[in-house]
Amino acid sequence: MTTSMIAAMAAIGGALGLPAVIGWLLNRRSGVVRQTGGTSATSAASELDTSGLGLSRTGPTIVHFSAVWCGPCTGVRRVVDQVCGDLPDVAHVEIDMDANPAAARKLSVLSLPTTFIFDGDGRQRYRTAGIPKAADLRSALEPLLA
Repeated sequence: MTTSMIAAMAAIGGALGLPAVIGWLLNRRSGVVRQTGGTSATSAASELDTSGLGLSRTGPTIVHFSAVWCGPCTGVRRVVDQVCGDLPDVAHVEIDMDANPAAARKLSVLSLPTTFIFDGDGRQRYRTAGIPKAADLRSALEPLLA
């Protein structure tokens, strides 16, 4: 092999390897339930107007944004239905992003599926993008039910 051929192969490998590493790093966060900081009265998450979202006033609510064309949204629906079946005091609201873009803007939803957990007072407590694990949702919800 000539040096120019080796250099060309190294350039191609680098051009393909870098995007693969960046994609892997971005997808590592997919489905991870993260606390949003809605626990303090002065946080931005607690100052959101959530009146039009249909949140439960008696307990936590899982809100997830979806769309008809979103394949992974079906997986979220399945997980959320399972968790709500196990925890009957948890409400579930699904919002079609195409039908209600104002709600998506209000909560800064940039990708689908995106799932939120609100406490009984309407404060955003957790947020996740992608398909969350049922165990992660349960462990985020259980302290809100106590």
